[in-house]
Amino acid sequence: MKRNFRHILAFATALMLSAISYGQQKFGGIAEFDSTTHDFGDVMLSDGALSCSFNVRNISDKPMAIYSVVSSCGCTNVEWTREPIKAGASGTIKATYSNDEGPYPFDKTLTVYISNVSKPVTLRLRGVTHQKKLSLEETYTVKMGSLAVKTKTINGGALEQGNQKSDVITVANLSSKAVKLSIGKCSEGISVKPESSSVPAKGTANLTWTITADRSRWGANVYEIEILADGKSAGKISVSASTKENFSSITKAEKDAGSRPMFTSSTYTFNRVKAGTGIDASFSFTNSGKSSFKVYKVDSDNPKLSCSPVSEVAAGGKGTIKMHLDTTGMPSGEVLIIVTLTTNSPLRPVINLFVTGWIE
Repeated sequence: MKRNFRHILAFATALMLSAISYGQQKFGGIAEFDSTTHDFGDVMLSDGALSCSFNVRNISDKPMAIYSVVSSCGCTNVEWTREPIKAGASGTIKATYSNDEGPYPFDKTLTVYISNVSKPVTLRLRGVTHQKKLSLEETYTVKMGSLAVKTKTINGGALEQGNQKSDVITVANLSSKAVKLSIGKCSEGISVKPESSSVPAKGTANLTWTITADRSRWGANVYEIEILADGKSAGKISVSASTKENFSSITKAEKDAGSRPMFTSSTYTFNRVKAGTGIDASFSFTNSGKSSFKVYKVDSDNPKLSCSPVSEVAAGGKGTIKMHLDTTGMPSGEVLIIVTLTTNSPLRPVINLFVTGWIE
C-alpha cells in the first residue's frame, strides 16, 4: 500500500505543478499574456513544422525584459523580443515545433523568465499529429444530436483570483445541412461566445469559453455549458477548474506577515475495516504565521468523505480539521482519498491531505 500511496502522491503533486492556464493571465502585476497555451488541434505529419506566437504586454509602469525562453526539448525552436518592452507595449514569443516525432499527441512547454516576475511563466504547445487524415466522425466521436465534440468534460486547470481563463471548444456538424448554433443555460462564472451563428454541413465551428475568478467560488468547481442546435438542447459540456488566492503582487514583507499552517501529519491512516464502518479522521496544525489562518474551501476526490467547518485560527494558535468517511458501499481493497484545502496562506495557498486505509 505504501508503494501505491507514493505513486499516487507523486502523481497528485505533478498534477498540481503542471496546472497551466489556457487563457489571458497576468503574472506578478508586470506581464500579461494573451494566452498561455496554443492548441494546434489535429494536424498531419505531412504539414511539416508548426509555428505560433504568444503576445505578452507590459502592464507595469517600468520597462520589462524577457531574459530567456527555454524549450522542453530540441524539437521546438524559440524566438522572442530581445529589447526591453516599454510600459504599455507588447512583445512576442514565437515557437516552431518540428512536428517530425511521429503520429501521436504532443505537449511541449516553454519556460519564460521575465524581469521582476518571481516565478517563470510556462507556455504550452499541444496538438495531435496523425499519419493520415481522419474523417469528421473519427475526429469528433462524442455525439450531441447532429453535432459532435471530442469530449464533453474539459479540464480547465487552475486560476487565481482577479484573473480569467479562456479556451476554445470545437464543435462539428456531422449532418448534411447547416445547424444553427447557440448557447443555452450556463453556470455562473463562465461565459461562452460562438464564433458564428451556425455550423456548416460537415464542418466545424468554435466556441470560446471564459471563466472569471470570483471570491464566492474557491477550490474545485464545475461549470456547465448548454449547447443548442437549431434552438433545441443538444446536451451539456462541463469545464472543471480550481480557483486559489492571488499572491502574485504582494511584497516579501507581506508574505512573511501571512499565515503559516504547520501540520503534525499530512496523512491519516486507518486500520482494516469492514465496509459500512464509519471512519473519523483528524489533522492537527499550528499557525506559526503572523496573521490568522483561514480555509476558504475543502475539496475531496471521494464524495463519501465529508469535512466539518474549519474555524479561523489566530496567529500562534492551534486548530484541528475533522473529517468523516462513510465506507458504506465502497469496494474492498486499498483506499486513498485526497483532500485539498484552499487557504489564505501565501506560502501554502493549496494544501493536500491524505486519508488512507484498507476495506475488507
